[in-house]
Amino acid sequence: MKIRQDHLKKAIFKLLYYNGALSVAELSMHTNKSVPNITSVMGGLLNDGYAVEHGLAPSTGGRRAVTYRLNKKIKAYFMAVAMDQFITRIVVYNLAKEAVHPETAFSLPLQDNPEAFQQLCVAIDRYITSANIKRESIIGAGIAMPGFIDVEKGVNASFFTDDEHTGLRDRLTHRLGLPVYIENDSSAIAIAELHFGSAKGLRDVMVVNMGWGIGLGMIVNGSLFRGHNGYAGEFSHIPLSHSNKLCSCGKRGCMEVDASLLVAVENAKQAIAEGNTSSLERLFAAPTKSEGDHLIDAARKGDQLAITAISDAAFMMGKGIATLIHIMNPERIVLSGRGAAIGKLLLPPVQRAINEFCIPKLVEHTTVVVSDLGYEAELLGAVSLIIENSTPHQLMKSNLHGKPQIVTKLIS
Repeated sequence: MKIRQDHLKKAIFKLLYYNGALSVAELSMHTNKSVPNITSVMGGLLNDGYAVEHGLAPSTGGRRAVTYRLNKKIKAYFMAVAMDQFITRIVVYNLAKEAVHPETAFSLPLQDNPEAFQQLCVAIDRYITSANIKRESIIGAGIAMPGFIDVEKGVNASFFTDDEHTGLRDRLTHRLGLPVYIENDSSAIAIAELHFGSAKGLRDVMVVNMGWGIGLGMIVNGSLFRGHNGYAGEFSHIPLSHSNKLCSCGKRGCMEVDASLLVAVENAKQAIAEGNTSSLERLFAAPTKSEGDHLIDAARKGDQLAITAISDAAFMMGKGIATLIHIMNPERIVLSGRGAAIGKLLLPPVQRAINEFCIPKLVEHTTVVVSDLGYEAELLGAVSLIIENSTPHQLMKSNLHGKPQIVTKLIS
């Protein structure tokens, strides 16, 4: 009985984190559990201080129901780490999805960097110290990163492979003294879109991660689809390019060599070298941040060369998306990740490619949208890893709060 109650407690915790304030009736509907059962569990969460009253739900004609949310004053935190091939970001969230300390971003190259593991651990340690957070108050660390990741074994087969006996997840857990969960960056972004963003409430969605490379997270029947070995979604290696450029995977013809932000940056540099005028010439000469971010900023400010470089990459990405639509027939395509900062500049070239290469009957019920989560999607996906994989006891440690809030009556 206690096990069932613990699972229900975790289910309610997740619903409140993902959805914000909900009433007992709404929790009952989402969990398919009876109102008395939900009332009993919610009473425990309120008494333990993990939930508080939020206010009244909108009127549906009768008495307005009381809604409840997680208590952000509880000293329980989620550490989110978002990595790409060059930049790593760290932030800690409370139970209300609020950052409790400013996000930090720093250069951490993953390729050919034997010190990457130690550099990552030192950066996390420093962040915890600077945030003045007790390590025992951190429920766990979720790390979203590029590479072929076996979630079950906690192994990244592409990076951090210098220890053949112990997987990356277990090495980090031991080194940091925290429960650690790892996931492919594009899959984590898809999870964030499913719980917080443009895929919420939908069942079949393709989430495209436009970054230094091009990634894909697949939502099938309302859940993340990983494939047989967990490596599904290598969208960028579909052989659509007609160039002879060598991809990072060692093959030729991959879409990524024509469609990524890294390629867009290189194309912009080539255009400048050929005499084209652009604000990027000054920005690339003395960069104050990554060249990809400079390219995005310049495009948003109307720099024609930047817009052209991004549009060319987005058109090739749209060609790949047309392939996805033919195979998966999704309800929605979400353009997310770092590239989502470009906003609606992405949509016209992507839609043009879809219109050119897609069978109209297949695409007429598929919408294409730019993520509202943008660059935060990977961080929110990292948080979701902790919530999904933690036990009820880990999520709701009894020693994290002060004096309990005593509740004598729960109104549903």
